[in-house]
Amino acid sequence: MSTLAQDIRAKLKRLHVLEKIIVLNTLIFVSGLFFNLLEFNLLDWFSLPYLLSEFLGRPWSIISYGFLHYSIGHLFFNMLVLYFLAQTFANLFRPRLSLKIYVLGVIFGGLAFLSIALLFPNLLGVNGPLVGASAGVRACILFLCVYWPNKLVGFFTFRFPLKYLGIAMIFLDLPGLFSHNSGGTVAHIGGYISGYFYAKQLQKGKEFGSFLDSILDYFNSKKVLRTAYKNKSSKIAGKQKTEFNTFTQQKQIDLILDKISKSGYDSLTQAEKDFLFRAGKNN
Repeated sequence: MSTLAQDIRAKLKRLHVLEKIIVLNTLIFVSGLFFNLLEFNLLDWFSLPYLLSEFLGRPWSIISYGFLHYSIGHLFFNMLVLYFLAQTFANLFRPRLSLKIYVLGVIFGGLAFLSIALLFPNLLGVNGPLVGASAGVRACILFLCVYWPNKLVGFFTFRFPLKYLGIAMIFLDLPGLFSHNSGGTVAHIGGYISGYFYAKQLQKGKEFGSFLDSILDYFNSKKVLRTAYKNKSSKIAGKQKTEFNTFTQQKQIDLILDKISKSGYDSLTQAEKDFLFRAGKNN
């Protein structure tokens, strides 16, 4: 008979990486409430300071700030959007890609915040630390909008290309530059930039976040399989190998089957035929 702890571990293991980030953000928020009772404020150590001298004293804050939230409302909205994003990413991309897009969004958001605070401290009135997952969330959103700009999405009875969602979000964020949360809006823009470049590079068969692989492999204690990245000039189902390998197996199979429906089985390369054969054996 399994214990409660074993059941929880099993359920957590089945979660998508973005769903695990939701759990982590929630646990950190609850832990922060507990530490506040002990008169220890997590924000003092893990929020991103706007002064460069303070940041140099706690460089880990360039990432840790993205897992902190000021209020339950702040946490709820970010995690709600991240939950819906997790469903999309789970169906299309491998978990590691999702994680790298999110983490790079947090990093770029933090760098944008630090840059404005350092270069133009009085322009936007940045005078407090930064917390929140918004930059990472926005990086994920814009990645999808740029990667599939013409994919139709629905809002009640309206249907429109995904690219217009990205454009609307950016324009709705811009007035925030002149609000009391101008620093947060700057971080949002940093997240947008990260998501945009990640999508554009992936469309070219290049991995914008590949430098994070060695770090992730260190924590996972696994070796990176580089063989799939050696020949970026060849394509599988019309996609560069690097891009193809970011998809889930089901999405990869669908792409190859789509090629068969359009051009016939004989149009497949040997690599595509081998992939289908291996996928069929595994299933």
